[in-house]
Amino acid sequence: MTIVVAYAETPPGRAAVCTALGEGALRREDVILVAAVRDETPPDPDDVVAAWPEEARSLTDAGAKLLAEASELRDPSDAVVQVSQVHDASMIVVGLRHRSPVGKALLGSTAQRILLEATCPVLTVRPG
Repeated sequence: MTIVVAYAETPPGRAAVCTALGEGALRREDVILVAAVRDETPPDPDDVVAAWPEEARSLTDAGAKLLAEASELRDPSDAVVQVSQVHDASMIVVGLRHRSPVGKALLGSTAQRILLEATCPVLTVRPG
Protein backbone atom coordinates (compact mmCIF):
# COMPACT_ATOMS: atom_id res chain seq x y z
CA MET A 1 0.00 0.00 0.00
CA THR A 2 0.96 3.63 -0.25
CA ILE A 3 0.48 6.97 1.43
CA VAL A 4 -0.49 9.88 -0.82
CA VAL A 5 0.42 13.39 0.27
CA ALA A 6 -1.18 16.54 -1.13
CA TYR A 7 1.91 18.69 -1.71
CA ALA A 8 2.07 22.46 -1.79
CA GLU A 9 5.05 24.72 -1.18
CA THR A 10 3.45 26.25 1.91
CA PRO A 11 3.86 25.68 5.66
CA PRO A 12 0.81 23.34 5.75
CA GLY A 13 2.09 21.52 2.65
CA ARG A 14 5.53 21.05 4.18
CA ALA A 15 3.93 19.77 7.41
CA ALA A 16 1.99 17.23 5.34
CA VAL A 17 5.15 15.98 3.62
CA CYS A 18 7.06 15.65 6.88
CA THR A 19 4.16 13.75 8.47
CA ALA A 20 3.74 11.50 5.44
CA LEU A 21 7.43 10.60 5.48
CA GLY A 22 7.16 9.63 9.14
CA GLU A 23 3.99 7.59 8.56
CA GLY A 24 5.57 5.89 5.56
CA ALA A 25 8.57 4.85 7.65
CA LEU A 26 6.34 3.55 10.47
CA ARG A 27 4.06 1.63 8.12
CA ARG A 28 6.79 0.63 5.67
CA GLU A 29 4.75 2.10 2.83
CA ASP A 30 5.79 4.15 -0.19
CA VAL A 31 4.91 7.84 -0.14
CA ILE A 32 3.58 9.48 -3.31
CA LEU A 33 3.65 13.26 -3.69
CA VAL A 34 0.80 14.82 -5.69
CA ALA A 35 0.60 18.55 -6.41
CA ALA A 36 -2.21 20.19 -4.45
CA VAL A 37 -2.02 23.45 -6.40
CA ARG A 38 -3.67 23.92 -9.78
CA ASP A 39 -1.31 23.83 -12.79
CA GLU A 40 1.72 22.80 -10.72
CA THR A 41 3.69 19.61 -10.93
CA PRO A 42 4.72 17.56 -7.92
CA PRO A 43 8.21 18.25 -6.61
CA ASP A 44 11.20 16.18 -7.55
CA PRO A 45 11.63 13.53 -4.83
CA ASP A 46 15.35 14.40 -4.66
CA ASP A 47 14.44 17.95 -3.62
CA VAL A 48 12.22 16.58 -0.86
CA VAL A 49 15.01 14.28 0.32
CA ALA A 50 17.33 17.30 0.47
CA ALA A 51 14.78 19.26 2.52
CA TRP A 52 14.05 16.41 4.97
CA PRO A 53 17.12 14.16 4.88
CA GLU A 54 16.51 12.49 8.26
CA GLU A 55 12.84 11.71 7.56
CA ALA A 56 13.62 10.53 4.02
CA ARG A 57 16.41 8.29 5.32
CA SER A 58 13.99 6.71 7.83
CA LEU A 59 11.61 6.00 4.94
CA THR A 60 14.25 4.32 2.79
CA ASP A 61 15.69 2.45 5.80
CA ALA A 62 12.18 0.98 6.25
CA GLY A 63 12.33 -0.32 2.67
CA ALA A 64 9.88 2.23 1.25
CA LYS A 65 10.26 4.74 -1.57
CA LEU A 66 9.42 8.38 -2.11
CA LEU A 67 7.72 8.97 -5.46
CA ALA A 68 6.00 11.83 -7.25
CA GLU A 69 3.04 11.46 -9.56
CA ALA A 70 1.06 13.83 -11.73
CA SER A 71 -2.51 13.41 -12.87
CA GLU A 72 -4.20 14.45 -16.07
CA LEU A 73 -7.01 15.90 -13.96
CA ARG A 74 -6.89 19.67 -13.67
CA ASP A 75 -8.44 20.03 -10.21
CA PRO A 76 -5.87 19.31 -7.46
CA SER A 77 -8.35 17.61 -5.13
CA ASP A 78 -9.54 15.33 -7.93
CA ALA A 79 -5.92 14.51 -8.77
CA VAL A 80 -5.05 13.59 -5.17
CA VAL A 81 -8.14 11.40 -4.83
CA GLN A 82 -7.53 9.75 -8.20
CA VAL A 83 -3.91 8.90 -7.41
CA SER A 84 -4.96 7.50 -4.02
CA GLN A 85 -7.56 5.27 -5.69
CA VAL A 86 -5.22 4.08 -8.45
CA HIS A 87 -2.61 3.05 -5.87
CA ASP A 88 -5.11 1.74 -3.31
CA ALA A 89 -3.63 4.14 -0.76
CA SER A 90 -3.92 3.38 2.92
CA MET A 91 -4.22 7.09 3.65
CA ILE A 92 -3.97 10.61 2.29
CA VAL A 93 -2.08 13.29 4.23
CA VAL A 94 -3.20 16.89 3.81
CA GLY A 95 -1.94 20.10 5.41
CA LEU A 96 -4.53 22.54 6.73
CA ARG A 97 -4.31 26.30 6.97
CA HIS A 98 -6.31 28.51 9.29
CA ARG A 99 -9.46 29.99 7.77
CA SER A 100 -12.08 32.23 9.29
CA PRO A 101 -15.63 30.90 9.80
CA VAL A 102 -16.83 33.09 6.90
CA GLY A 103 -14.02 31.80 4.69
CA LYS A 104 -15.01 28.24 5.51
CA ALA A 105 -18.63 28.91 4.60
CA LEU A 106 -18.02 30.80 1.36
CA LEU A 107 -14.89 29.30 -0.13
CA GLY A 108 -14.17 25.71 -0.99
CA SER A 109 -10.70 24.31 -0.46
CA THR A 110 -8.64 21.47 -1.78
CA ALA A 111 -8.44 19.92 1.68
CA GLN A 112 -12.20 20.05 2.18
CA ARG A 113 -12.88 18.38 -1.16
CA ILE A 114 -10.32 15.67 -0.44
CA LEU A 115 -11.95 15.02 2.93
CA LEU A 116 -15.35 14.69 1.30
CA GLU A 117 -14.34 12.63 -1.74
CA ALA A 118 -11.55 10.36 -0.50
CA THR A 119 -12.21 6.64 -0.38
CA CYS A 120 -9.50 6.05 2.26
CA PRO A 121 -8.70 7.69 5.61
CA VAL A 122 -7.40 11.26 5.48
CA LEU A 123 -4.89 12.54 8.02
CA THR A 124 -4.93 16.31 8.36
CA VAL A 125 -2.01 18.21 9.88
CA ARG A 126 -1.22 21.80 10.73
CA PRO A 127 2.23 23.38 10.68
CA GLY A 128 4.10 24.01 13.90
